[in-house]
Amino acid sequence: MQCTLCDGQTVHFCVISSRDYYRCTMCDGVQLATQQRLSPEKEENRYTLHKNDINDTGYQKFVMPLVDAIKKKHSENDIGLDFGCGTGPVIAELLLTAGYDIEKYDPFFAQDYSVFEQTYDFIFCCEVIEHFYSPKQEFSLLHTLLKPEGKLYCKTNLFLPSIDFKNWWYKNDSTHVFFYSKDTIKYIKQAYNFSSVCIEKEFVVFEK
Repeated sequence: MQCTLCDGQTVHFCVISSRDYYRCTMCDGVQLATQQRLSPEKEENRYTLHKNDINDTGYQKFVMPLVDAIKKKHSENDIGLDFGCGTGPVIAELLLTAGYDIEKYDPFFAQDYSVFEQTYDFIFCCEVIEHFYSPKQEFSLLHTLLKPEGKLYCKTNLFLPSIDFKNWWYKNDSTHVFFYSKDTIKYIKQAYNFSSVCIEKEFVVFEK
């Protein structure tokens, strides 16, 4: 199986509940077998079950480290994009309330392709990149949409050496198809010509 991020060769990693996972020998990403992904209809239905209510204080607390990081690095004059905003764009709404200019895009719930006609000072993907069926295409697009020195914020759970993948709760979501290690993040930085990357506890920040 060819890696959907780097086109490298993968090796069979494990089978869990009849789901086959492959690990890339080049970028170290772990991905679900392509033929075992959900259909677009089932994928969309699964997302409608997510409880990302913009008024949910618990979820607001969950995303607040990312919101605070954006506020610290960007002024209200900067333009941002919520890429993969889903059914409840909590971060976008919190930033809009704070006076920021935020555009929103989601392939299922906010199909506004006009957002691709401009560039952004910052883009955020909150619990999104693990859903990418074609991470190669998506990261290329995200890099293109950033202004020079723009920042891409990605909140996802990294697959760390200390994690037992077979017992890892994060892989149990049927829409999670690609998992990133720190080496995968470093590969993305180099392959897509980001000038730097910072791996924080809660998220990853790429700079163009």
